[in-house]
Amino acid sequence: MEFKILSSWDGDEVSHSPVEMKLTETSVGLRLAISAPFFDDPAPSGKAGDPMWMLWEYEVVELFFLNSKSGEYLELEYGPHGQHLGLLFKKWRDFWKKNLPLDFSASINRKDNTWSGSALIPWDYLPLGVDKFNAYAIHGCGDERQYEALFHVPKSKFSEPDL
Repeated sequence: MEFKILSSWDGDEVSHSPVEMKLTETSVGLRLAISAPFFDDPAPSGKAGDPMWMLWEYEVVELFFLNSKSGEYLELEYGPHGQHLGLLFKKWRDFWKKNLPLDFSASINRKDNTWSGSALIPWDYLPLGVDKFNAYAIHGCGDERQYEALFHVPKSKFSEPDL
């Protein structure tokens, strides 16, 4: 499956090349490939390859896999500098596992202002019965912060992104 993030969280068109993701099924899990613009936001202090709490505060691509009947979901975050964050939730904002170990690597191409990442999402991290998926890209600092979504939220539902 291939996806492109073409809109902001509330449906406005993005003004740059989209974040592209590809999910491929393997025997041990889903292989994720990310290709994204690089905005050169301040880098987090965490070590590349390690889980990093609050990675969402930095330039990041996020994926959500939801079982809408049980409310269980998996949140995965990947940054251009190689940090990642994996969280399993029982229901909205009620996590029961955090800092999941993940196989993730990233590289930045400063000449083209892009970054790419590759990750393996183990099958046992996915909640049983996943029936919904969304992905987000977040970048920028302060008033320039941008929130982009694969499937946007209707403008009438929220007046600002759910942080």
